Amino acid sequence: MVETDDKALRARMPDGLRRSLEAVLHTVFPPRCICCGEAVSSDFGLCGPCWREAHFITGCACDACGAPLPGTDGEVVLCDECLTAPRPWVRGRAAFLYAGTGRQLVLAFKYADRLDLVQPLGDMLARTAAPLIAPGMVVAPVPLHRLRLVKRMYNQSALLAQNTARRLRLPCLPDLFERKRATLSQEGLSRAAREANLAGAIRLRPKYAAKIRGRPLLIIDDVMTSGATLAACAEAALAAGASQVSVAVLARVAKDG
Repeated sequence: MVETDDKALRARMPDGLRRSLEAVLHTVFPPRCICCGEAVSSDFGLCGPCWREAHFITGCACDACGAPLPGTDGEVVLCDECLTAPRPWVRGRAAFLYAGTGRQLVLAFKYADRLDLVQPLGDMLARTAAPLIAPGMVVAPVPLHRLRLVKRMYNQSALLAQNTARRLRLPCLPDLFERKRATLSQEGLSRAAREANLAGAIRLRPKYAAKIRGRPLLIIDDVMTSGATLAACAEAALAAGASQVSVAVLARVAKDG
């Protein structure tokens, strides 16, 4: 069975028919801002005020964690944190800061069952991750513990990873990693406490080891704060034989100062 989405179906239509269909749909269902619901000119867009508060990371950024930095776009630079404590992954990117519109979108997607955000947020993440792609790369999300998955009904990072992999034409292993035990919420914990909280909690499922051995891996998550969860996943992947690991997240928590 071949899966198609509305965008693929419309792409196969004659231009005139597609434009007519889109005009009818927009008359009946006017496009709305994905954050606040105000009218916008195109599907999956942001209104002017929400766009200005989105804080997209488009300039110079840390090559390891994606945090915005002063400098010229295109420079390969690392922030002080990544220089002091090197990451177990080689490169990292974030689409926007965890503030303003970006924070609202992440919280709505994560806790308010806004599954309509999978496509627009996944497309943002795919564009952000594109410079990280390497030949033979595999995509995988950060895992949820089964109890949290039952409560939430979906792993938001897995949905993002699947959409990102599809856009970038890469294979995805949505259950590559497993949380062996439930952990406390990372919110409000120091970096050391986050690392201790995750110690031994994440493993790579042995049945998938052969699928990543000798291949680069792209790990997807919704938010990066200290990077402890991503580090635990990266270390598990490298121990299982991945050639290298990169990471991409929707939002990067802004650093003080």
